[in-house]
Amino acid sequence: MYQIIKQILNTGIKTEAPPQPDEALRVEAQNLQEEILRHLGSALAIRHVDAGSCNGCELEIHALNNAYYNIEGLGIHFVASPRHADMLLVTGPVSRHMEIALKRTYDATPDPKLVVAVGDCGCDGGIFGESYASCGKISNVIPVDIAVPGCPPTPIALLQGILTAVTGGVKKEKDSK
Repeated sequence: MYQIIKQILNTGIKTEAPPQPDEALRVEAQNLQEEILRHLGSALAIRHVDAGSCNGCELEIHALNNAYYNIEGLGIHFVASPRHADMLLVTGPVSRHMEIALKRTYDATPDPKLVVAVGDCGCDGGIFGESYASCGKISNVIPVDIAVPGCPPTPIALLQGILTAVTGGVKKEKDSK
């Protein structure tokens, strides 16, 4: 047991540095926590909505909470209610059964709100497309600010999309002043 504790103390904390927002997605980032605190007044609160996915994207979202990616260390956390959220993180093609629930969740989220579509299914309908059972991509139901493609996208791509949405939302707010 002492050997394990000694190895832990020698190794230290190993977390990956957060990625910079991708220029191709929208904007550049500078000192993210200060931007979040200045414009939102608190940490970034995300409400995750599964609109009909296969749970591949959810596994990658859960990985963001582990010690390696350490999303909480950036001041970003997940909440249970859309009334407490600043951002909706939506996965999957929107099934017909989830269409009204997704609209209600979007309406319950206070303004200003951001929406991030996750995965190929959320971005363009994926292999499901539009059918009698599926509305297809998320933007067919609610407005989307950022789309993070991939089947499923990696935790780094998810984090990059979240950071891009936040800094893009900050830029939109500054441009409107």
